[in-house]
Amino acid sequence: MTYLSAVVLGLVQGLAEFLPISSSGHLSIFQNFFQLSDVEHDHMLFDVLLHLGTLVAVFVAYRRDIAALLREFFTMVRLRQPRRGERPDVSARRTILMIVVATLPLLLVLPVKGYVESLYSNTFFIAFALVVTGLLLFLSDRMRRGNKNALNATMGDTLLVGLAQAVAVVPGLSRSGTTISACMARGFDRTFAVKFSFLLSIPAVLGANILTIADAVQAGVDTALLPVYLVGVLVAMVSGYAAISLLKYIASKGRFGGFAYYCWGAAIVTLVLSLVS
Repeated sequence: MTYLSAVVLGLVQGLAEFLPISSSGHLSIFQNFFQLSDVEHDHMLFDVLLHLGTLVAVFVAYRRDIAALLREFFTMVRLRQPRRGERPDVSARRTILMIVVATLPLLLVLPVKGYVESLYSNTFFIAFALVVTGLLLFLSDRMRRGNKNALNATMGDTLLVGLAQAVAVVPGLSRSGTTISACMARGFDRTFAVKFSFLLSIPAVLGANILTIADAVQAGVDTALLPVYLVGVLVAMVSGYAAISLLKYIASKGRFGGFAYYCWGAAIVTLVLSLVS
């Protein structure tokens, strides 16, 4: 693992984790065709740190929303005493419930976790999944603009978004692109769809890394590589924050179609490289 590899991996993780272009698909492409380090097996601690770095970007970008959710959560479980005259934040309470409901379908993935991981080396499947991601984004631009938010979305809507997130664990399918498209298909407001997608990533990323961190520690930690890891994590944090800011802007001003064409282009390149390698 070199500093250049760490920077490239951090950049790929930060941008592709939040832009709807599939971080897992891009990491697979780089690792299979360009001999980039296989972080999931050779540098497990670095893989965990990269995901936590991008998680920090979510906390920074949505710090006010997350602070409101935490404040309301601690009030709900009686760990915080509301101030005199303070009313319950109904929107925050509903958002907390929505995150819990939408996270539950991820439990269905655990029995097939090994099979999902085996797909990372199947570049033909990666290409197909990128085509599907592009199709979802293309169709999402053509859906009628909705107005649902935390106050009027149903738990049925939320569960379907959660199922979309569970399906998106396969490499090549963008988690953010799939969940945002599912939100818009259910009539969510575009800006709220983006915000909910990113808030929903918090328990998903934390849960995945809790399952992995013990294995990472058991695999051993090369302290000489910690400075290299730190550089990669910082790049992931900064690029991740930039990606979130860009997607928030696009949600309020533009369309996701450009990402659809990018995914299709990446799928074609992946297919060609698969055939000639």
